[in-house]
Amino acid sequence: METQIIPCNSCTPAPIPSKLGNQSNFSPKPTLSFAEKPHPKVADSYLNYLRKNGRLSEAVTALDSVAQRGSKVKPKTYLNLLQSCIDANCIQLGRKLHARIDLVEEVNPFVETKIVSMYAKCGCLDDARKVFYEIRVKNLYTWSAMIGACSREQRWREVVELFFDMMEGGFVPDSFLFPKILQACANCRDFGTGKLIHSLVVRCGMSRCLRVNNSILAVYAKSGKLSSARRFFENMDERDRVTWNAIISGYCQKGDNEEARRLLDAMCEEGVQPGSVTWNILISSYNQLGHCDVAMELMRKMDSFGITPDVFTWTSMISGFAQNNRRSQALDLLKDMLWEGVEPNGVTLTSAISACASLKSLDKGMEIHSIAVKMGFICDVLVGNSLVDMYSKCGDLEAAQQVFDMILEKDAYTWNSMIGGYCHTGYCGKAHLLFMKMKESGVPPNVITWNVMISGFMQNGDEDQAMDLFRMMEKDGKIRRNTASWNSLISGYLHIGEKNKAFGIFRQMQSSFVIPNSVTILSVLPACANLVAWKKVKEIHGCVIRRNLETELSIANSLIDTYAKSGNIAYSRTIFDGISSKDVITWNSLIGGYVLHGYADNALDLFNQMKKLRFRPNRGTFVNVIFAYSLAGMVDEGEKAFSSITEEFRIIPALEHYSAMVCLYGRAGRLSKAMEFIEDMPIEPDSSTWAALLTGCRIHGNIGLAIRAGESLLDLEPGNFLIHELILKVYALCGKFGDASKTRKLEKENASQKFLGQCWIEVRNIVHTFLAGDQSSDVLYSWIQRIQEKVKGHDIQHGLCIGEEEREEIGGVHSEKLAFAFAMVGSNAPKVIRIVKNLRMCDDCHRAAKYISVAYGSEIYLNDSQCFHYFKNGHCSCKDYW
Repeated sequence: METQIIPCNSCTPAPIPSKLGNQSNFSPKPTLSFAEKPHPKVADSYLNYLRKNGRLSEAVTALDSVAQRGSKVKPKTYLNLLQSCIDANCIQLGRKLHARIDLVEEVNPFVETKIVSMYAKCGCLDDARKVFYEIRVKNLYTWSAMIGACSREQRWREVVELFFDMMEGGFVPDSFLFPKILQACANCRDFGTGKLIHSLVVRCGMSRCLRVNNSILAVYAKSGKLSSARRFFENMDERDRVTWNAIISGYCQKGDNEEARRLLDAMCEEGVQPGSVTWNILISSYNQLGHCDVAMELMRKMDSFGITPDVFTWTSMISGFAQNNRRSQALDLLKDMLWEGVEPNGVTLTSAISACASLKSLDKGMEIHSIAVKMGFICDVLVGNSLVDMYSKCGDLEAAQQVFDMILEKDAYTWNSMIGGYCHTGYCGKAHLLFMKMKESGVPPNVITWNVMISGFMQNGDEDQAMDLFRMMEKDGKIRRNTASWNSLISGYLHIGEKNKAFGIFRQMQSSFVIPNSVTILSVLPACANLVAWKKVKEIHGCVIRRNLETELSIANSLIDTYAKSGNIAYSRTIFDGISSKDVITWNSLIGGYVLHGYADNALDLFNQMKKLRFRPNRGTFVNVIFAYSLAGMVDEGEKAFSSITEEFRIIPALEHYSAMVCLYGRAGRLSKAMEFIEDMPIEPDSSTWAALLTGCRIHGNIGLAIRAGESLLDLEPGNFLIHELILKVYALCGKFGDASKTRKLEKENASQKFLGQCWIEVRNIVHTFLAGDQSSDVLYSWIQRIQEKVKGHDIQHGLCIGEEEREEIGGVHSEKLAFAFAMVGSNAPKVIRIVKNLRMCDDCHRAAKYISVAYGSEIYLNDSQCFHYFKNGHCSCKDYW
């Protein structure tokens, strides 16, 4: 028998008998095999030798030989083997070791605790928990292992529960364990437990332990109890960088960045140098609040302190710019980051790719895709998902599908991005096929998937398929509909012009006890922005109040706008006055409302108030202001306002500003100036610009410019029948038919297309529709004839007699007169009449409305295709210019 000597660091080499036979120098590495029961020290030494030399698997297998010989191993050896499993992150060998626990000489709490740690650190928290609860005699280390395991998995609530169980078992945490439990309290905002632990820390004499104090401070700060946090902070005998970071983070979390900045200055004065974490906390907070320029300034200041911005700094900046609609700058920052030699992480690339998706910048998206490939992020599911989304939104579905196919571990977002891409580009059939594949995969469709499918079919006009999916969702998909599911139907019906169905779904949603959110309200409110839907506006307003949504600024702004457009400017003002924190949209909504109702002075007063309160006007503000000056006949002031857009506010005027200026000159009768202004425009005039000039020509009787404006309109909109009609009437008035072939072509096209005047009026909660020329009611006709006699000569006709519909002598009585008659006949004259019309109101009907407002004392709101008219006491808000 040959003796083999095995080296061991812990003891003198000992002979191990074996049945290996004669071995040469080239024999395989020996394995453990005992001819007789070995000495325990020999087995432990050999196992430790294998473990230390990276042969952990052999060491675990060798335990079987130890078992066969009836031997045992020391607890220390077993603990070392468990630690090696943790270091190698090898749960398979760890399970085998656990199965051989009977081979340990004495299974003490330390061994059991190590098994808990092994399972936890190898990512098997459920197994760790099972072992933990099977341990009969627990010590402080056992509790510490389990609490540490839950902390690593961010099971904060479970950590707090373990703390109470631990205390009930008679164990008090030490200075190592208290910070872990306090971290859990901070992350689940459990102020009560944090305060309890604070008192326990004081009683245990650990109130001078800086690590524990920092953890208590973090609980108070993260729980939003800043007064308690500040008091505790001020009373701390010792403060380090972690202390300052905790209190600064608390103020940032509350949105009080100014106080956080003051604390940063105080930190420097106290001689504590801010670290990269400190700067990143502040930079991230400013970015989240949309103050990206301040964040950029802090980033530069950070560099001046000798702290190089790291990947988290750059990622925060890129994400901040991307989320605050400054996406091009976000992409520039990514270039700077790469130039500085800082490697982006998955979150950085995801933010940059999302910016490309929003900009629909395919080229830049492809560049970042190549960076992701080079840096090995192509298998990152977040990066992959953002690439699928980017390619889909940029219309390159083939590339999106390729990336989708390459993602091995697809999650619900991956599927939803690809399905959404097909839906948004109109390929609902392909989206449905992918939807069915998703059902068969290991990732079942979630509520977002169903909503995307419903929205896709609705947006593409297939309401039947959308409704089928909506019904199947809970029945077959076992997915509970959420508010977004109902919103998909509502917005879809509004998109295809089915307002009544949309309101029906809105009411059904509430009767199903699904609570509307701000998206619901912001979808349905604009659909009520007309005169016959004013009661629906009040209904939705009531829903807003019941759901406590009136404090949301976007909803309040929408209510101001919608009430104004539905003829209730007083309601708009009431809501405006009740808003404590207004934004520029709030001011624009009411200024626009006043302009709509013809209250130019009110609009301009409001504009001046806005400037005094240091609100910066935007493009929308100036459109309304120029129209207000137009209504007031203040041409010079309107010109100054237009000039200030570029000179004072550095805004590039858009087409709507140029159209408003043409209206300003046209209303004042300065048609040559209007034409000169159009010719000097730096951009090509659009239809609204020429339409504004045509209105001025019609009112002031300039046939020559009317022909120029009409022909320009026809060039821009050759398929618009109403423009054809207007040009033919202008040609007929001047006796100059221009190009004969062109005129004949217009007449031929118009013969087959005739728009019929139509209007809607709401009386006693029912909306009634009237068509021009309807002769079904003799009662209405007799009332109209009586009014006509009185209206004749009531007003003098000026300008060119051209309108969008046939004269009454040819096409019959216009629809709005029928609506007036319907409102007046058989009842007392109503105080308010609200009418919506599809075509421009003619001069004769306009005179009739002014007469009725005097004769019957009624206020008449009439919204035609060109203008919002408010008639009262014989006057109209349009000042006879529409």
